[in-house]
Amino acid sequence: MIHLKIDYTKVNGFVSENEINAFQSRIDTAQKELLEETGKGNDFLGWVNLPSEIDENLLSSLETDAHEISKMAEVYVVIGIGGSYLGARAVIEALNHNFAALKSDRKSPLVIYAGQNISEDYMADLLEILDNKDYALTVISKSGTTTEPAVAFRILKNHIEKKYGKAEACKRIIAITDKSKGALKTLADNEGYKTYVVPDNVGGRYSVLTPVGLLPIAVAGFNIRKMVEGAANMQKQLEKSSSISLSPAAQYAAVRNALLEKGKTTEIMVNYQPNLYYLTEWWKQLYGESEGKENKGIFPAGVGFTTDLHSMGQYIQEGLRNIFETVLSIEKPHKNIEVPVDKDDLDGLNFISGKRIHEVNEKAELGTMLAHVDGGVPNIKITLPEINELTLGELIYFYEFACGLSGYVLGVNPFDQPGVEAYKKNMFALLGKPGFEKESEDISKRL
Repeated sequence: MIHLKIDYTKVNGFVSENEINAFQSRIDTAQKELLEETGKGNDFLGWVNLPSEIDENLLSSLETDAHEISKMAEVYVVIGIGGSYLGARAVIEALNHNFAALKSDRKSPLVIYAGQNISEDYMADLLEILDNKDYALTVISKSGTTTEPAVAFRILKNHIEKKYGKAEACKRIIAITDKSKGALKTLADNEGYKTYVVPDNVGGRYSVLTPVGLLPIAVAGFNIRKMVEGAANMQKQLEKSSSISLSPAAQYAAVRNALLEKGKTTEIMVNYQPNLYYLTEWWKQLYGESEGKENKGIFPAGVGFTTDLHSMGQYIQEGLRNIFETVLSIEKPHKNIEVPVDKDDLDGLNFISGKRIHEVNEKAELGTMLAHVDGGVPNIKITLPEINELTLGELIYFYEFACGLSGYVLGVNPFDQPGVEAYKKNMFALLGKPGFEKESEDISKRL
Protein backbone atom coordinates (compact mmCIF):
# COMPACT_ATOMS: atom_id res chain seq x y z
CA MET A 1 0.00 0.00 0.00
CA ILE A 2 1.20 3.49 -0.85
CA HIS A 3 0.00 6.79 0.58
CA LEU A 4 0.88 9.15 -2.29
CA LYS A 5 -1.98 10.30 -4.49
CA ILE A 6 -1.91 12.25 -7.75
CA ASP A 7 -4.73 14.34 -9.19
CA TYR A 8 -4.44 15.82 -12.67
CA THR A 9 -8.07 16.86 -13.23
CA LYS A 10 -6.93 20.51 -13.20
CA VAL A 11 -5.18 20.03 -16.55
CA ASN A 12 -8.56 19.48 -18.21
CA GLY A 13 -9.15 22.24 -20.70
CA PHE A 14 -5.43 22.37 -21.49
CA VAL A 15 -4.92 18.76 -22.57
CA SER A 16 -7.57 16.10 -23.08
CA GLU A 17 -7.67 12.57 -21.69
CA ASN A 18 -7.13 11.31 -25.22
CA GLU A 19 -3.98 13.42 -25.59
CA ILE A 20 -2.66 12.09 -22.27
CA ASN A 21 -3.55 8.48 -23.07
CA ALA A 22 -1.84 8.83 -26.44
CA PHE A 23 1.43 8.51 -24.51
CA GLN A 24 0.56 5.01 -23.26
CA SER A 25 2.62 3.08 -25.79
CA ARG A 26 5.66 5.29 -25.15
CA ILE A 27 5.19 4.89 -21.39
CA ASP A 28 4.97 1.10 -21.81
CA THR A 29 8.22 1.09 -23.77
CA ALA A 30 9.93 3.40 -21.28
CA GLN A 31 8.92 1.24 -18.30
CA LYS A 32 10.14 -1.89 -20.05
CA GLU A 33 13.47 -0.18 -20.77
CA LEU A 34 13.79 0.82 -17.11
CA LEU A 35 12.90 -2.56 -15.64
CA GLU A 36 14.84 -4.62 -18.20
CA GLU A 37 17.77 -2.15 -18.30
CA THR A 38 17.74 -1.84 -22.09
CA GLY A 39 17.28 1.92 -22.53
CA LYS A 40 19.73 4.80 -22.85
CA GLY A 41 22.09 5.09 -19.90
CA ASN A 42 21.28 1.55 -18.77
CA ASP A 43 24.59 1.34 -16.92
CA PHE A 44 23.12 3.83 -14.40
CA LEU A 45 19.91 2.00 -13.52
CA GLY A 46 21.07 0.58 -10.21
CA TRP A 47 18.59 2.82 -8.38
CA VAL A 48 15.56 1.04 -9.91
CA ASN A 49 15.76 -2.05 -7.66
CA LEU A 50 17.70 -0.38 -4.86
CA PRO A 51 14.90 -0.12 -2.25
CA SER A 52 14.12 -3.84 -2.36
CA GLU A 53 17.78 -4.89 -2.50
CA ILE A 54 19.35 -2.80 0.27
CA ASP A 55 21.45 -5.06 2.45
CA GLU A 56 20.58 -5.47 6.13
CA ASN A 57 24.26 -5.36 7.05
CA LEU A 58 24.62 -2.01 5.29
CA LEU A 59 21.67 -0.52 7.18
CA SER A 60 23.03 -1.80 10.51
CA SER A 61 26.48 -0.39 9.75
CA LEU A 62 25.03 3.01 8.83
CA GLU A 63 22.99 3.10 12.04
CA THR A 64 26.01 2.11 14.13
CA ASP A 65 28.21 4.80 12.57
CA ALA A 66 25.47 7.39 12.96
CA HIS A 67 25.24 6.51 16.66
CA GLU A 68 29.02 6.84 17.08
CA ILE A 69 29.04 10.19 15.33
CA SER A 70 26.24 11.45 17.56
CA LYS A 71 28.32 10.58 20.64
CA MET A 72 31.40 12.50 19.49
CA ALA A 73 29.97 15.47 17.58
CA GLU A 74 27.68 18.43 18.14
CA VAL A 75 27.94 19.28 14.45
CA TYR A 76 28.19 16.97 11.47
CA VAL A 77 29.51 18.42 8.20
CA VAL A 78 28.41 16.85 4.92
CA ILE A 79 30.81 17.76 2.10
CA GLY A 80 29.32 17.30 -1.35
CA ILE A 81 27.61 19.04 -4.25
CA GLY A 82 24.56 18.27 -6.37
CA GLY A 83 23.26 14.79 -5.75
CA SER A 84 25.98 14.21 -3.18
CA TYR A 85 24.19 16.43 -0.69
CA LEU A 86 20.80 17.62 -2.01
CA GLY A 87 18.90 14.39 -1.35
CA ALA A 88 20.09 14.12 2.24
CA ARG A 89 19.45 17.80 2.88
CA ALA A 90 15.96 17.55 1.35
CA VAL A 91 14.95 14.74 3.70
CA ILE A 92 16.64 16.17 6.80
CA GLU A 93 15.10 19.61 6.32
CA ALA A 94 11.67 18.11 5.64
CA LEU A 95 11.73 16.04 8.83
CA ASN A 96 13.52 18.52 11.07
CA HIS A 97 12.20 21.14 13.46
CA ASN A 98 11.97 24.37 11.48
CA PHE A 99 14.38 26.02 13.91
CA ALA A 100 16.60 23.03 14.66
CA ALA A 101 19.74 25.16 14.84
CA LEU A 102 18.32 27.07 17.79
CA LYS A 103 17.11 24.09 19.82
CA SER A 104 19.19 23.36 22.91
CA ASP A 105 17.71 19.91 23.52
CA ARG A 106 18.79 18.27 20.25
CA LYS A 107 19.56 14.58 20.65
CA SER A 108 21.42 14.35 17.33
CA PRO A 109 24.16 16.47 15.76
CA LEU A 110 23.21 19.52 13.76
CA VAL A 111 23.89 18.66 10.11
CA ILE A 112 25.50 21.43 8.08
CA TYR A 113 26.96 21.48 4.59
CA ALA A 114 30.17 22.36 2.77
CA GLY A 115 31.53 21.86 -0.74
CA GLN A 116 28.30 22.96 -2.41
CA ASN A 117 29.77 26.37 -3.26
CA ILE A 118 33.16 28.10 -3.57
CA SER A 119 32.35 31.12 -1.39
CA GLU A 120 35.32 32.22 0.68
CA ASP A 121 33.11 33.95 3.24
CA TYR A 122 30.96 30.82 3.64
CA MET A 123 34.03 28.71 4.34
CA ALA A 124 35.53 31.27 6.73
CA ASP A 125 32.25 31.47 8.66
CA LEU A 126 32.07 27.66 8.80
CA LEU A 127 35.61 27.37 10.19
CA GLU A 128 34.78 30.01 12.79
CA ILE A 129 31.88 27.85 14.02
CA LEU A 130 33.89 24.61 13.90
CA ASP A 131 36.66 26.18 15.99
CA ASN A 132 34.24 26.07 18.92
CA LYS A 133 32.23 22.92 18.23
CA ASP A 134 32.98 19.22 18.40
CA TYR A 135 32.42 17.94 14.92
CA ALA A 136 32.77 15.06 12.50
CA LEU A 137 32.50 15.07 8.74
CA THR A 138 31.64 12.98 5.74
CA VAL A 139 33.05 13.73 2.31
CA ILE A 140 31.03 12.45 -0.65
CA SER A 141 32.50 12.19 -4.13
CA LYS A 142 32.94 9.34 -6.59
CA SER A 143 36.17 10.77 -7.93
CA GLY A 144 37.43 13.03 -5.18
CA THR A 145 38.39 15.62 -7.79
CA THR A 146 35.16 17.59 -8.22
CA THR A 147 36.35 21.12 -7.54
CA GLU A 148 33.87 22.41 -4.96
CA PRO A 149 33.90 19.45 -2.52
CA ALA A 150 37.61 18.79 -3.12
CA VAL A 151 38.51 22.35 -2.11
CA ALA A 152 36.25 22.17 0.94
CA PHE A 153 37.64 18.81 2.03
CA ARG A 154 41.24 19.95 1.63
CA ILE A 155 40.52 22.89 3.97
CA LEU A 156 38.42 20.95 6.49
CA LYS A 157 40.84 18.01 6.57
CA ASN A 158 43.56 20.44 7.53
CA HIS A 159 41.32 22.03 10.17
CA ILE A 160 40.12 18.81 11.80
CA GLU A 161 43.65 17.38 11.96
CA LYS A 162 44.96 20.51 13.63
CA LYS A 163 42.05 20.54 16.08
CA TYR A 164 42.10 16.88 17.15
CA GLY A 165 45.40 15.45 15.94
CA LYS A 166 45.66 13.15 12.96
CA ALA A 167 44.74 9.89 14.72
CA GLU A 168 41.56 11.29 16.26
CA ALA A 169 40.66 13.16 13.07
CA CYS A 170 40.73 9.89 11.12
CA LYS A 171 38.03 8.54 13.44
CA ARG A 172 35.89 11.60 12.72
CA ILE A 173 36.07 11.36 8.91
CA ILE A 174 33.99 9.03 6.75
CA ALA A 175 34.39 8.98 2.97
CA ILE A 176 31.60 7.90 0.63
CA THR A 177 33.24 7.24 -2.72
CA ASP A 178 34.03 4.72 -5.45
CA LYS A 179 34.61 1.17 -4.28
CA SER A 180 38.03 0.78 -5.92
CA LYS A 181 39.35 3.84 -7.76
CA GLY A 182 39.70 7.61 -7.66
CA ALA A 183 41.56 10.22 -5.64
CA LEU A 184 39.25 10.09 -2.63
CA LYS A 185 39.31 6.28 -2.44
CA THR A 186 43.13 6.35 -2.58
CA LEU A 187 43.30 8.99 0.15
CA ALA A 188 40.79 7.17 2.35
CA ASP A 189 42.78 3.93 2.08
CA ASN A 190 46.05 5.72 2.82
CA GLU A 191 44.66 7.59 5.82
CA GLY A 192 42.50 4.76 7.17
CA TYR A 193 39.11 6.47 6.93
CA LYS A 194 35.92 4.45 7.24
CA THR A 195 34.39 4.28 3.78
CA TYR A 196 31.06 3.57 2.13
CA VAL A 197 30.52 2.96 -1.56
CA VAL A 198 28.72 5.08 -4.11
CA PRO A 199 27.50 2.31 -6.42
CA ASP A 200 28.94 2.48 -9.94
CA ASN A 201 25.48 2.09 -11.46
CA VAL A 202 23.76 4.87 -9.48
CA GLY A 203 24.17 8.51 -10.49
CA GLY A 204 24.38 11.24 -7.87
CA ARG A 205 20.88 12.62 -8.29
CA TYR A 206 19.42 9.12 -7.86
CA SER A 207 21.59 8.27 -4.83
CA VAL A 208 19.39 9.28 -1.86
CA LEU A 209 18.78 5.64 -0.94
CA THR A 210 22.49 4.78 -0.93
CA PRO A 211 24.92 5.72 1.89
CA VAL A 212 25.18 9.12 0.18
CA GLY A 213 21.78 10.01 1.60
CA LEU A 214 21.17 7.40 4.27
CA LEU A 215 24.20 8.12 6.46
CA PRO A 216 23.54 11.86 6.92
CA ILE A 217 19.83 11.18 7.43
CA ALA A 218 20.65 8.60 10.12
CA VAL A 219 23.11 10.98 11.80
CA ALA A 220 20.34 13.59 11.93
CA GLY A 221 18.33 11.12 13.99
CA PHE A 222 15.80 9.86 11.48
CA ASN A 223 14.62 6.34 10.71
CA ILE A 224 16.31 5.23 7.50
CA ARG A 225 14.59 1.84 7.62
CA LYS A 226 11.18 3.48 7.39
CA MET A 227 12.40 5.58 4.50
CA VAL A 228 13.66 2.51 2.63
CA GLU A 229 10.38 0.76 3.42
CA GLY A 230 8.40 3.61 1.87
CA ALA A 231 10.56 3.54 -1.24
CA ALA A 232 10.22 -0.25 -1.49
CA ASN A 233 6.44 0.05 -1.22
CA MET A 234 6.43 2.53 -4.09
CA GLN A 235 8.80 0.35 -6.14
CA LYS A 236 6.48 -2.63 -5.70
CA GLN A 237 3.46 -0.57 -6.72
CA LEU A 238 5.06 0.96 -9.81
CA GLU A 239 6.44 -2.36 -11.06
CA LYS A 240 2.93 -3.80 -11.23
CA SER A 241 1.73 -1.76 -14.16
CA SER A 242 2.70 0.97 -16.61
CA SER A 243 -0.94 1.82 -17.24
CA ILE A 244 -1.65 5.55 -17.10
CA SER A 245 -4.92 4.73 -15.34
CA LEU A 246 -3.16 2.80 -12.56
CA SER A 247 0.41 4.07 -12.09
CA PRO A 248 1.01 7.50 -10.51
CA ALA A 249 4.47 7.66 -12.11
CA ALA A 250 3.01 6.91 -15.54
CA GLN A 251 0.35 9.57 -14.97
CA TYR A 252 2.90 12.22 -13.99
CA ALA A 253 5.22 11.40 -16.90
CA ALA A 254 2.41 11.35 -19.45
CA VAL A 255 0.68 14.51 -18.26
CA ARG A 256 3.83 16.64 -18.10
CA ASN A 257 4.90 15.50 -21.59
CA ALA A 258 1.41 16.18 -22.94
CA LEU A 259 1.61 19.69 -21.46
CA LEU A 260 5.04 20.16 -23.03
CA GLU A 261 3.57 19.37 -26.44
CA LYS A 262 1.04 22.15 -25.77
CA GLY A 263 3.83 24.66 -25.23
CA LYS A 264 4.03 24.43 -21.43
CA THR A 265 7.82 24.46 -21.22
CA THR A 266 8.25 25.40 -17.52
CA GLU A 267 7.09 23.32 -14.57
CA ILE A 268 6.86 25.08 -11.22
CA MET A 269 6.99 22.81 -8.17
CA VAL A 270 4.82 24.38 -5.46
CA ASN A 271 4.75 23.62 -1.76
CA TYR A 272 3.06 25.28 1.19
CA GLN A 273 5.51 24.10 3.87
CA PRO A 274 8.82 25.98 4.36
CA ASN A 275 10.65 22.80 5.37
CA LEU A 276 10.07 21.38 1.88
CA TYR A 277 12.31 24.01 0.23
CA TYR A 278 15.23 21.62 -0.27
CA LEU A 279 12.95 18.85 -1.50
CA THR A 280 12.10 21.22 -4.34
CA GLU A 281 15.81 21.91 -4.86
CA TRP A 282 16.50 18.16 -5.09
CA TRP A 283 13.60 17.76 -7.54
CA LYS A 284 14.96 20.62 -9.66
CA GLN A 285 18.32 18.87 -10.00
CA LEU A 286 16.70 15.49 -10.67
CA TYR A 287 14.57 16.74 -13.54
CA GLY A 288 16.86 19.50 -14.79
CA GLU A 289 19.92 17.26 -15.18
CA SER A 290 17.90 14.31 -16.42
CA GLU A 291 15.82 16.02 -19.12
CA GLY A 292 17.65 19.21 -20.05
CA LYS A 293 19.74 18.09 -23.01
CA GLU A 294 19.67 17.98 -26.82
CA ASN A 295 17.76 21.31 -26.67
CA LYS A 296 14.84 19.47 -25.07
CA GLY A 297 13.20 19.29 -21.69
CA ILE A 298 10.84 21.06 -19.31
CA PHE A 299 12.52 23.79 -17.25
CA PRO A 300 12.09 22.95 -13.53
CA ALA A 301 11.40 25.89 -11.21
CA GLY A 302 10.14 26.09 -7.65
CA VAL A 303 8.18 28.34 -5.33
CA GLY A 304 7.13 28.26 -1.69
CA PHE A 305 3.61 29.51 -1.12
CA THR A 306 2.08 31.53 0.34
CA THR A 307 5.40 33.41 0.69
CA ASP A 308 6.09 33.59 -3.04
CA LEU A 309 2.54 34.58 -3.88
CA HIS A 310 3.76 38.01 -2.78
CA SER A 311 6.66 37.92 -5.25
CA MET A 312 6.16 35.42 -8.09
CA GLY A 313 2.37 35.25 -7.80
CA GLN A 314 1.78 38.12 -10.20
CA TYR A 315 3.87 36.50 -12.95
CA ILE A 316 2.30 33.08 -12.47
CA GLN A 317 -1.18 34.59 -12.61
CA GLU A 318 -0.71 36.87 -15.62
CA GLY A 319 2.74 36.35 -17.19
CA LEU A 320 3.82 34.34 -20.22
CA ARG A 321 1.51 31.30 -20.52
CA ASN A 322 4.22 28.67 -20.95
CA ILE A 323 4.02 27.33 -17.38
CA PHE A 324 2.26 24.66 -15.40
CA GLU A 325 2.37 23.92 -11.68
CA THR A 326 2.77 20.73 -9.70
CA VAL A 327 1.55 21.24 -6.15
CA LEU A 328 2.96 19.05 -3.38
CA SER A 329 0.18 19.06 -0.81
CA ILE A 330 0.46 17.80 2.80
CA GLU A 331 -2.83 16.85 4.45
CA LYS A 332 -1.86 16.81 8.14
CA PRO A 333 0.64 18.94 10.09
CA HIS A 334 2.32 17.56 13.19
CA LYS A 335 1.25 20.38 15.48
CA ASN A 336 -1.89 22.37 16.25
CA ILE A 337 -2.21 26.15 16.56
CA GLU A 338 -5.48 28.06 16.29
CA VAL A 339 -6.00 31.70 15.33
CA PRO A 340 -7.04 33.53 18.52
CA VAL A 341 -10.00 35.87 18.80
CA ASP A 342 -9.23 39.56 19.33
CA LYS A 343 -11.82 41.77 21.03
CA ASP A 344 -10.99 44.84 18.92
CA ASP A 345 -10.61 42.92 15.64
CA LEU A 346 -8.67 45.80 14.09
CA ASP A 347 -7.12 43.47 11.51
CA GLY A 348 -10.53 42.07 10.59
CA LEU A 349 -9.48 38.47 11.19
CA ASN A 350 -12.02 37.38 13.77
CA PHE A 351 -13.86 35.56 10.98
CA ILE A 352 -11.08 32.94 11.08
CA SER A 353 -10.62 32.89 14.85
CA GLY A 354 -10.80 29.36 16.22
CA LYS A 355 -9.61 27.88 12.94
CA ARG A 356 -6.31 26.02 12.76
CA ILE A 357 -3.56 27.76 10.81
CA HIS A 358 -3.37 24.64 8.64
CA GLU A 359 -6.99 25.13 7.60
CA VAL A 360 -6.20 28.69 6.53
CA ASN A 361 -3.18 27.37 4.61
CA GLU A 362 -5.35 24.72 2.93
CA LYS A 363 -7.85 27.32 1.77
CA ALA A 364 -4.99 29.46 0.44
CA GLU A 365 -3.78 26.42 -1.48
CA LEU A 366 -7.20 25.67 -2.97
CA GLY A 367 -7.93 29.32 -3.77
CA THR A 368 -4.55 29.75 -5.44
CA MET A 369 -4.98 26.61 -7.53
CA LEU A 370 -8.36 27.82 -8.81
CA ALA A 371 -7.03 31.30 -9.54
CA HIS A 372 -4.03 29.98 -11.44
CA VAL A 373 -6.07 27.48 -13.46
CA ASP A 374 -8.49 30.31 -14.33
CA GLY A 375 -5.43 32.34 -15.34
CA GLY A 376 -4.26 29.70 -17.80
CA VAL A 377 -1.91 27.64 -15.61
CA PRO A 378 -2.65 23.88 -15.52
CA ASN A 379 -2.17 22.23 -12.13
CA ILE A 380 -1.12 18.73 -11.11
CA LYS A 381 -1.58 17.86 -7.42
CA ILE A 382 0.55 15.33 -5.54
CA THR A 383 -0.72 14.61 -2.04
CA LEU A 384 0.89 13.00 0.99
CA PRO A 385 -1.08 12.42 4.21
CA GLU A 386 1.81 13.79 6.29
CA ILE A 387 5.57 14.25 6.24
CA ASN A 388 7.47 11.33 7.74
CA GLU A 389 10.22 8.92 6.75
CA LEU A 390 7.81 6.45 5.16
CA THR A 391 6.00 8.97 2.96
CA LEU A 392 9.24 10.71 1.95
CA GLY A 393 10.66 7.36 0.86
CA GLU A 394 7.59 6.87 -1.31
CA LEU A 395 7.84 10.37 -2.76
CA ILE A 396 11.53 10.15 -3.59
CA TYR A 397 11.18 6.85 -5.45
CA PHE A 398 8.06 8.10 -7.22
CA TYR A 399 9.91 11.17 -8.51
CA GLU A 400 12.91 9.08 -9.59
CA PHE A 401 10.86 6.48 -11.46
CA ALA A 402 8.64 9.09 -13.10
CA CYS A 403 11.76 11.00 -14.15
CA GLY A 404 13.18 7.90 -15.84
CA LEU A 405 9.91 7.35 -17.67
CA SER A 406 9.59 10.99 -18.66
CA GLY A 407 13.16 11.22 -19.95
CA TYR A 408 12.74 8.13 -22.10
CA VAL A 409 9.42 9.46 -23.46
CA LEU A 410 11.22 12.69 -24.29
CA GLY A 411 13.86 10.69 -26.15
CA VAL A 412 16.92 11.64 -24.08
CA ASN A 413 19.28 9.76 -21.79
CA PRO A 414 17.99 10.67 -18.30
CA PHE A 415 21.11 9.36 -16.59
CA ASP A 416 23.98 11.46 -17.95
CA GLN A 417 24.82 15.17 -17.66
CA PRO A 418 27.35 16.11 -20.36
CA GLY A 419 26.51 19.80 -20.17
CA VAL A 420 27.79 20.06 -16.60
CA GLU A 421 31.37 19.87 -17.87
CA ALA A 422 31.26 23.07 -19.94
CA TYR A 423 31.69 25.53 -17.07
CA LYS A 424 34.43 23.39 -15.52
CA LYS A 425 36.58 23.55 -18.67
CA ASN A 426 36.34 27.34 -18.73
CA MET A 427 37.04 27.61 -15.00
CA PHE A 428 40.09 25.35 -15.21
CA ALA A 429 41.43 27.33 -18.17
CA LEU A 430 40.95 30.62 -16.33
CA LEU A 431 42.73 29.22 -13.26
CA GLY A 432 45.65 27.98 -15.33
CA LYS A 433 45.22 24.25 -14.73
CA PRO A 434 47.96 22.21 -16.45
CA GLY A 435 46.68 20.68 -19.67
CA PHE A 436 44.28 23.56 -20.37
CA GLU A 437 46.81 25.92 -22.00
CA LYS A 438 45.02 25.99 -25.38
CA GLU A 439 41.66 26.69 -23.75
CA SER A 440 43.26 29.37 -21.59
CA GLU A 441 44.67 31.08 -24.67
CA ASP A 442 41.31 30.94 -26.46
CA ILE A 443 39.43 32.34 -23.48
CA SER A 444 41.97 35.14 -23.02
CA LYS A 445 41.30 36.23 -26.60
CA ARG A 446 37.54 36.22 -26.00
CA LEU A 447 37.90 38.27 -22.82
